[in-house]
Amino acid sequence: MRCSLPSPLRTPLLLLASSVLLAACGGGGSSGSFAGSNLTLWEQRTAQSDKIAAICAVPRTGVDPFNNNRPYPDRSGTLADERNWVRTYMDEVYLWYREIPFVDAGNYTAAEYGGSVTDALDAYFQALKTPQIVDDRPKDGFSFTFPTDEWRALSQGGVSVGYGMQVALLATRPPREARIAYTDPNTPAAAASIARGGAILAIDGVDLVNDSSDDGVDTLNRGLFPSTEGERHTFTIRDLGSDSTRDVTLSAQVVTSTPVQNVLTLDTASGRVGYLLFNDHIATAEGQLLRAITQLRDAGVSDLVLDLRYNGGGFLDIASELSFMIAGDTRTRGKTFERLSFNDKNPLARASDVATPFHSSTQGFDRSVAEGTPLPTLNLPRVFVLIGDGTCSASEAIINGLRGVDVDVVLIGDTTCGKPYGFYAQDNCGLSYFAIEFAGVNNKGFGDYANGFVPGCIVADDFTAALGNPQEDLLATALRYRDVGNCGSATRPSSADGANTRPVTLLRSPLRENAYRAIPR
Repeated sequence: MRCSLPSPLRTPLLLLASSVLLAACGGGGSSGSFAGSNLTLWEQRTAQSDKIAAICAVPRTGVDPFNNNRPYPDRSGTLADERNWVRTYMDEVYLWYREIPFVDAGNYTAAEYGGSVTDALDAYFQALKTPQIVDDRPKDGFSFTFPTDEWRALSQGGVSVGYGMQVALLATRPPREARIAYTDPNTPAAAASIARGGAILAIDGVDLVNDSSDDGVDTLNRGLFPSTEGERHTFTIRDLGSDSTRDVTLSAQVVTSTPVQNVLTLDTASGRVGYLLFNDHIATAEGQLLRAITQLRDAGVSDLVLDLRYNGGGFLDIASELSFMIAGDTRTRGKTFERLSFNDKNPLARASDVATPFHSSTQGFDRSVAEGTPLPTLNLPRVFVLIGDGTCSASEAIINGLRGVDVDVVLIGDTTCGKPYGFYAQDNCGLSYFAIEFAGVNNKGFGDYANGFVPGCIVADDFTAALGNPQEDLLATALRYRDVGNCGSATRPSSADGANTRPVTLLRSPLRENAYRAIPR
């Protein structure tokens, strides 16, 4: 699986350089056209690169299962043809196209990258990004590439090869510390009784805590990121609260994530509080969120704790739907959830849907729910949102969008990752390119959160308790704040089993750190 990220165990060892995105997939684009042109705005957007698209060094054959089994459009060509397409596409859509540096395309050959056409194209794409540094960080730490078939499988159905567990790094350098953040139901990890707070000590006999050798790191990477179904790796795990370890052999499977979990009603002295864990803005989240909010509405909750600490984003239109369900019709009617800005020659800037509204009905992502189904509402003037460094892009858009219509968003946890940008996935020859194409602002015109949202209550992630447990530190702080109006004492010793006072790094695909907007249908 190739993307623009360096090996997660090398920079430094076991540090996933999270090149999070904000992409574009989720709610229809304009079909209008320029005066005097027969092309729609969407077609105008890439009119030049489309002329040289699908001329491939390694053409695909057969049919595309994600496009109604139509034949792939690929024609035989060269790597130079594909590089030419990349450069033309970037000049058309890249938000910072004026800052693209001069790059000698001839240096990016398959021979220079171990015979891999994909690696050569990815390296060339990365070289075209703006070199500007802002606040000691790359201005564009987000644009990346990914195999098209894997991108479509994950974004449309939450399907990927893996074990069904989210691994979090509490320490990225030796002595490292890796914990289980959560597992998805009906997956190999869940079947092996792997649960939140468990510590991974070794993989296939290699010491995860201390091994820094190249061979050892390669083995750890292979175990953490299996590439093929049926691949087997043995994990040495110490379960939370246990003094002993156990070896668990996991076989990688095609797993389907469950983006909405732990929908709970908590009874307190001052009323009922709803809680839900929301991990991914993927297509299947649409129906799961509708059912979760219906459940909480029918239970009569007067407050909501929305747990986004591990939600890297996804479809912006699903973020809009959830925000509408929280705030209700009165606060959002006629208001903008997010308004997009493009470069000065991108025709989508003139599109009728450059402003995403608060969607009051489903947009057709989840096949289990009829498109246009009215959404339930909680009509809340306030929401508690649990956040962390893994809270990115579309999740940050929820925070920003709700604040844009004067919902009091109380943030608890750690600073979010800071990604107010997005893009549309652009496929060419089986590789999808995610070049930053737009920035977004809320109804009040605010979108300056490239350094992340800082919580009012700074609380480290608590791996000693289950998510949704009222004693878990972030949720406990939200409930306390609700009662007394302040954060209270939210500290704990760093030496406790599962306790954490350091930033948490989530080991996950960059596809799960995005804000996507939909390609027009």
